[in-house]
Amino acid sequence: MMARAGIKRLYVANRGEIAVRIIRACQKLGIGTVIGVSTADRESLAGTLADRAICIGPPAASASYLNMEAVVTAARETDCDAVHPGYGFLAENARFQRLCVQHELRFVGPSAGAIESLGDKVRARRIASELGVPIVAGEDDVESADTAMAFGRHAGYPFLFKASAGGGGRGMRLVRAPHEVVDAFESATAEARASFGNPQIYIERYVERARHVEIQLIADDHGNVVHLGERDCSIQRRHQKLIEESPSPVISDSLRSRMADSAIRLARHVGYTNAGTVEFLVDLDSKEYFFLEVNTRIQVEHPVTEMVTGVDLVAEQIRVANGMPLSISQEDVTVAGHAIECRINAEQVEKGFLPSPGTIKQWQPPTADGIRVDTHCYSGYVIPPFYDSLMAKLIVHGRDRRAAIATMKEALGQFLVAGVHTTIPFHQHVLDHADFMEGNATTRWVENTLLANAT
Repeated sequence: MMARAGIKRLYVANRGEIAVRIIRACQKLGIGTVIGVSTADRESLAGTLADRAICIGPPAASASYLNMEAVVTAARETDCDAVHPGYGFLAENARFQRLCVQHELRFVGPSAGAIESLGDKVRARRIASELGVPIVAGEDDVESADTAMAFGRHAGYPFLFKASAGGGGRGMRLVRAPHEVVDAFESATAEARASFGNPQIYIERYVERARHVEIQLIADDHGNVVHLGERDCSIQRRHQKLIEESPSPVISDSLRSRMADSAIRLARHVGYTNAGTVEFLVDLDSKEYFFLEVNTRIQVEHPVTEMVTGVDLVAEQIRVANGMPLSISQEDVTVAGHAIECRINAEQVEKGFLPSPGTIKQWQPPTADGIRVDTHCYSGYVIPPFYDSLMAKLIVHGRDRRAAIATMKEALGQFLVAGVHTTIPFHQHVLDHADFMEGNATTRWVENTLLANAT
């Protein structure tokens, strides 16, 4: 049905587990796939699963996966009629979206206008404020360290420097005292420039005891905007998510409803279509919530939402890109049970989460009811040193949170990997901790409690 609606062959503009996820969704929908791979990914699982793989450049992402012209050329030369960018790389690049459209390629994602409106963090904050969505107090125009010093004198400490053009913790610095301002400002702007080509940063008041909670949205071109509940992503290290779950163990039905309403208002205001996530910060002391940012793409942690709602988000993305209405209405969405996701990375935790590339000598993921593994790895696969260290996403579902935690513990214990270091022991340590079991962890808990007490 999906292929007859328009898209016959889709180009996967990504790598790793998300590329595999997209290819398998297309296979179920009867859509052909082409993937562009760097020379370092010639033996990748995604390259094997796709109907065709084409080399687009050397290992460096800047010369391959981030090379817009090479990506579009490869898609056109292989007779693709759509491009799915996954997450990362070119997924939130308005120029790339326009380039696809100019070459008559459907972009599986929002419009360039929506990406520009919500992808710029400062602009998104202003839109949220205009709509009456709560935002963290801050300063949008930070041109110098002097501006930050003035904010500190007026509003107090601590506060965060954040990159207006990016996310993922890059360009973010915590400032607790005046003597830290200059160094933090300089390093934040330098990292923002290097990571996103834009040195602009802004300031947000730092919430000491916070949970990171996000609302998953999916919207079509027919005026339908649906939320699929929330994900709690508070288990983080240096602002990088490590464990996600749905539903959140700490928010009330009333707060959930208000956050979802805020997310939908933002999406409708900019005419948002396709998948997107609105991220919020929940202050555990005041019980208030604040808008953080919008991710204008599918997210790494989307499987936890799929596990509790039964909605295939990637299939819905493709459906929307085909110009079709969503297959679900808000009334159809129900959240059943509890899901948890652990990101299994090739890293040495005891050495500061140092990446551990190399050859996988054994790869035996767990298989049982209620367990899902999204991965691009296999025995004999060589993890290249050029990209992120994500090996797999281990997702479990249980009738409630306690059952899900128990299933995750069993699954982690059954996950056998040899040849490279992994974060599996770290996840086992987290799940055994009383703070996690009782839902008491905050966004700084990993650094301030778990790792601090381990040294």
